Amino acid sequence: MTSLSSLLPARLHHAAYVSSDHERTRHFYEDVLGLPLTDFWIEREVLGGVPHAFGLASYGLADGSSLSFFHFADAELQARYAAKRQGLFVHLALKIAPEQQAALRERLEKAGIPAMAFHHGYARSLYVEDPDGQTIELCVDPDHPGADTREAPRDALTRWLAGDRTVNNHLPRDA
Repeated sequence: MTSLSSLLPARLHHAAYVSSDHERTRHFYEDVLGLPLTDFWIEREVLGGVPHAFGLASYGLADGSSLSFFHFADAELQARYAAKRQGLFVHLALKIAPEQQAALRERLEKAGIPAMAFHHGYARSLYVEDPDGQTIELCVDPDHPGADTREAPRDALTRWLAGDRTVNNHLPRDA
């Protein structure tokens, strides 16, 4: 019998989005955030009987995964698949080191791109929107051992499902 842990994916391969402008997206991810453009594929596929011509740009992360962005040659298809701005709670979070976060905050400020800082206790986060309104969270793990202060996740989920909204995040949120 296969164990559940053996079914866990090794890592994220890529997260895919739609870009309204490949050069604007490249500038943000490569020039501002420092993620290198690792691939650019020009493809033609027939999907649902409809021909699609698109460019697919990928920006690499340290573990070999990537953020990928489609742009469609056909304006009607581009409009159909266009990125839709989401609220703060739909976002991609990337783990970074404290010195990287400080450097990125400075680069964002110099580029005139607003960012919001928030300390959750379990992560110190910097939130920024990409050119198409997709939120990226740049997370730093805290210096303290948070795992020792958490109740068992299943117990917390059971309490939540039963209507108990008692806060269980008592991790320090100091600077």
